[in-house]
Amino acid sequence: MEQQPLDRLRVLPQYILPHHLLSRSAGLLAECQWPLVKDALIRSFTSAFPVNMSEAQQENPFAYASFNDFFTRALKPDARPIAETGIVCPADGAISQLGKIDDELIFQAKGHSYTLTQLLGGDTQRAEPFRNGEFATVYLSPRDYHRVHMPYAGRLTEMIYVPGKLFSVNQRTSEHVPALFARNERVVAIFETDLGPMAVVLVGAMIVASIETVWAGLVTPPKRKLHLTRYTGEHAKISLARGEEMGRFKLGSTAIILFPKGQIRWDESLRAGTPVRMGQAFASCIDGA
Repeated sequence: MEQQPLDRLRVLPQYILPHHLLSRSAGLLAECQWPLVKDALIRSFTSAFPVNMSEAQQENPFAYASFNDFFTRALKPDARPIAETGIVCPADGAISQLGKIDDELIFQAKGHSYTLTQLLGGDTQRAEPFRNGEFATVYLSPRDYHRVHMPYAGRLTEMIYVPGKLFSVNQRTSEHVPALFARNERVVAIFETDLGPMAVVLVGAMIVASIETVWAGLVTPPKRKLHLTRYTGEHAKISLARGEEMGRFKLGSTAIILFPKGQIRWDESLRAGTPVRMGQAFASCIDGA
């Protein structure tokens, strides 16, 4: 059987799996602090994936209180130098796609695209500033560092929780599930920057137990309904620097960043499949900032 039809068959079960039940169950296991359970999970994980613990502040994987603490481990201060200018990569992982937004369309993979409006929670006004702008999608594999950092300095203006499915977000699924990133549960953060608005979208995935931000903690409302928080007035004080931590995935996923038209230029070395590390030079600002 050819690879393409075989891959489609492998993706089909995801349409009927109980995404949220599986993820909640995985989350309970990942938060368990009983040594027999959490050590077994960590041992299995480190056997399956080449995790570089020498970069972690706590190098002993079994010293963490739970699997989730291990998975979202902090790195040593010098492990990820932050580029001093331009846009920096928000996370460790690999480029899924990046480039120009075609009016409202964001390229996903192999003929699949989705719209800005879909991705940002259904609000056309929120999507408008990013029309014909720039996007980058970074996939975090299980072995990667799973904290997400600011691509550029900005002040938080809105956070939108968008309910959805929890399909896997690996390459195979992105090639065969239409509008994948606009279908999955996600957290959209909009920042005001010197370049205009910047969006950082944290996309959930199969067995991702939760998404957290540094300003709101766990962002998974008990009822899966779209929820908008505006940061105005007294709450308009959340400003984060280039390279500062903004959120984290518990069990991994994808980060998408958006910029308006004519503000940035992607590094020429970047293309689909390129491995990246948080903090590396990602794009230059056209005005030189």
